[in-house]
Amino acid sequence: MSALIRHFVVHQLAVNQQEQLVLVPRDTCFDVSPEIENLAHQINHAFNVKPGKGVGGFVEESETKESEDNALPAHATPFKTLLADMQNDVIDFVDFSVQASQLLKKSLVDTGTLETGFVVFSHYQFLATDYLMIAIINTKQHVEINRQLELSSSDHLDLAKMQLAVRIDLTQLAVSPEQQRYVSFIKGRMGRKVSDFFMHFIGCEELVDVKQQNKQLLTTVDEFLAAESLDPEEKHQARETVRDYYKEKLEVGEDIQIQELAAKLPNEHVSFEQFNQNAEAPLEDAFQADRSALKSLAKFSGQGGGISLSFERKLLGDRVSYDAGSDTLMIKGIPPNLKDQLLKSQR
Repeated sequence: MSALIRHFVVHQLAVNQQEQLVLVPRDTCFDVSPEIENLAHQINHAFNVKPGKGVGGFVEESETKESEDNALPAHATPFKTLLADMQNDVIDFVDFSVQASQLLKKSLVDTGTLETGFVVFSHYQFLATDYLMIAIINTKQHVEINRQLELSSSDHLDLAKMQLAVRIDLTQLAVSPEQQRYVSFIKGRMGRKVSDFFMHFIGCEELVDVKQQNKQLLTTVDEFLAAESLDPEEKHQARETVRDYYKEKLEVGEDIQIQELAAKLPNEHVSFEQFNQNAEAPLEDAFQADRSALKSLAKFSGQGGGISLSFERKLLGDRVSYDAGSDTLMIKGIPPNLKDQLLKSQR
């Protein structure tokens, strides 16, 4: 990531001796060193490759709040107010991060959730866009051995298991907040939604189902290629184009742009963009890429009834054929290891 790191600070959520959740704050930002730049890059990359992210925007508190003296009118959620104060230099970045972490701790307590770890606030500019990344990251222990064959252990941030993170596109928030597409977040793990406390902390509402948009895009691409009456090789090349486009967007963390993708696909009769607009349920003009879509672009796969199958799309009509009438799949040239198992079973 060739990015300009503006601010980077880390606080800690921990449990004290009274078994209470406490915040251990840092009082200054880290100096922007090559190590901090590399860590910010790794966190951003870990976020980009996570599948199943949600997209939305801030929710205004519509209900009247009561105080001791009078009724307060509807206002922005606390986090949004803090963010605006930071951007307007009312508070500095460290104060913002500490107060935001206190809001996060309150959300954890309010929802009865115990979550500890290091709370990372990373403010950076990438491709002329300002972002704010907030993530809770835990550590894992590594054992090292030196040249004298002595063992030592140390803790490292476990970025691979980062499951609680939100990224705010500050540029889009400033330029087009009405689109409500400037907040993206990892949706959850082990059946628990991040919205239980993380979205409550941010004051965000999910407005775009990213996974559904990606699934719908693949279906729309298939329908478009069928309508264009392309031969199998042309269809394969078109899907490879879509796959390469996905890889590019996932690598830099940018959205899928329907107009941009349409320019890369065949348009003998109608462009992909027009085809999408004429669909019964058109896709959003832009949405985040989901890494799981790459697998669907490359392979057919499915399981059920004790059978699990997966094969490359380009093999359909060549080594693999399907008869819809009899619901039969014919495979020529099965993998040698599977063939060996089948032959042994007949002995």
